[in-house]
Amino acid sequence: MRILFGVGNHGKKYSLNRHNAGYILLDYFAEKHSLTFKPSKFDFYYASGDLSDSSYLLVKPTTYVNSCGIAAMQVIKKFEVNIKDFLVVYDDFNLKLSTLRIRLSGGDSGHNGLSSIIYHLNSDQFPRLRIGIGDSFKVGEMADYVLANFKKAEQKILLETYKSGVILLEEFLLGGINKMLDAHSRLSQQDSETKKDISNQSKEI
Repeated sequence: MRILFGVGNHGKKYSLNRHNAGYILLDYFAEKHSLTFKPSKFDFYYASGDLSDSSYLLVKPTTYVNSCGIAAMQVIKKFEVNIKDFLVVYDDFNLKLSTLRIRLSGGDSGHNGLSSIIYHLNSDQFPRLRIGIGDSFKVGEMADYVLANFKKAEQKILLETYKSGVILLEEFLLGGINKMLDAHSRLSQQDSETKKDISNQSKEI
């Protein structure tokens, strides 16, 4: 079994927050695969499914972001999942809006949710999918920025990002992190070629 763990704050008022980018991507995935999240006796909601005979679980913690490591620990223990099969999906202000990046392991890069996960799992050796939310905030205003809703223009831009994100998640579930990395390289190349074509067309005009 593989786990997709979306970082975010639970509750309707947070649903469009930048900090909930991980939640939002899991919601897109669940909608595509006709899955419904259900409450558990633990600190998370979950949805289970199968993809080409590969069973998986989508998990959204019900704690606040800063304590989501509690839910991560509960999931790992209950389902006895190898940490390499536990993918954390989260927002990253270190990346330009709509950028998708994969990281195999490492520190928290200033993200309190990741810090909590690393602390409760006593390890930073789990893979992550980072969703860029940009850094358009002044010094001292980071918290307000990540807890604010995406602007409508940003939401529109992110639609294509989430489509690509769903593909990456599917590849992870089918073949693990290496298959996901291959898909990311393929998508990046396609995006680069598309931008090149658009540039050439504008020059011809």
